[in-house]
Amino acid sequence: MDPYVLKTLNAERRARRAAILVTDLGDGRDRIVREGDPVAGELGEAIARAFRTGNSGSVEAEGRTFFLNAHLPQPRLVVIGAVHISQALAPMARIAGYPVEIIDPRTAFATPERFPDVVLHAEWPQDVLARRPLDSYTALAAVTHDPKIDDFALKAALDARCFYVGALGSRKTHAKRVERLLALGASADQIASIHAPIGLDIGAASPAEIAVAVLAQTIHAFRSRGLEAKGAVA
Repeated sequence: MDPYVLKTLNAERRARRAAILVTDLGDGRDRIVREGDPVAGELGEAIARAFRTGNSGSVEAEGRTFFLNAHLPQPRLVVIGAVHISQALAPMARIAGYPVEIIDPRTAFATPERFPDVVLHAEWPQDVLARRPLDSYTALAAVTHDPKIDDFALKAALDARCFYVGALGSRKTHAKRVERLLALGASADQIASIHAPIGLDIGAASPAEIAVAVLAQTIHAFRSRGLEAKGAVA
C-alpha cells in the first residue's frame, strides 16, 4: 500500500470517520474514499452499500474488478439517564455489538451496583461530552425525562449529526422540548430528526420492552443510513 494512502486511512480511523480503501485489482492502484465523497456509477453504488453494511469484498464495476476494504467506526450508544430502561438496554445493546455509555449526574441512580460492566459517568452531560464528543457513528437516547439533563445532550447530538437521536416522553412533552431546543439554537430540520416518542411503535409498556423498541430503532437507523433520501426505507 502507498504510504500516503496508509497514513490517510489511519488518520480517518483515529478520528472515527468511515473510509473505504478502493483497490483496482487490475493495476493494483488504490485510493481512499471517505463517506460522503461523490463516486458515480456502479462503483459508487457498491461503495454506498459497503458504507451501510461495513462488509468488505470484491465488486465488478465498469468492466473492472475492485476490492473494497471498508473501515467503519464501531457504532456506539450513549444513554442519558441511569433509569430502569437503561438497565435493560445496556446488556441488550452490548449483545448487539453497540458499546454503551451511560451519563447521569444523579449519583443515587448512576451507581456501579445498578450498572455492572457498563461505562458509567455520574456527571453532567456537558462535562462528559466535552471530553468524549459525539459523532456520526454514535446513537444517543435521552431517557431521564428531565430537561436540565436531556436538553444539552440532545442539542449536542443534533450538532454532531448522530445517526440516531431518541428522546423519551409523550407528544405533549416533546412539543415543549421542541420549544426549548429552538431556543438553544437547533433548527426545525434538526429537531424533526429526533425520534420522539422514543423507540419503534411495538406497543411497549415495561422498561424492558421499551429498551427492545429503542434498540431496534437504533439498529434500523444505522443500517438505513443514506437510504432515506432515496425513498428506499420502508
